[in-house]
Amino acid sequence: MDRRTNIINHTVFEFSQSANIIYIFGGMIMQIKNCSFEDILSLAEMNQQLIEDEKAETNLNMQQLEERMKEFISSEYRAFIFYENKKIIGYALCNMFKKPVYLRQFFICRGERRKGYGKQAFNELLDYLNIREIDIDVYAWNKTGVAFWKSLGFEKRCYSMRYKSK
Repeated sequence: MDRRTNIINHTVFEFSQSANIIYIFGGMIMQIKNCSFEDILSLAEMNQQLIEDEKAETNLNMQQLEERMKEFISSEYRAFIFYENKKIIGYALCNMFKKPVYLRQFFICRGERRKGYGKQAFNELLDYLNIREIDIDVYAWNKTGVAFWKSLGFEKRCYSMRYKSK
């Protein structure tokens, strides 16, 4: 099995010691790893699924997603992967220089949704970053995403609009 297959199946066989343990959730142990360049492929693959799921307006191929993720984590962004029993649950990408912190991407793997991981990962991320306030953007057409964030207590603050000539 190659590394790409491992990632698609969300199983990590080489578990890094750099993961910060440990959040116990319903008998499960959730770990948060501060990502490095060794995680680029995993992040890019999950980002591709996020783009598909939220019907984002981007047409980047996998190589472009990998390059973009490298640029992100080389800048003011930090990426975090959530694990449970060495299995990837999802990831978050945060701009740490914005005040409040800006959560640009948040993704829970398709097979792990509706199990409470999203809420748990989000709350643990806040604790890990030692913050109590965070900003997000959600596509207006992403009804599932809007409902998820509202369920966590997010409130609408502004409308972002775009004009596109026909």
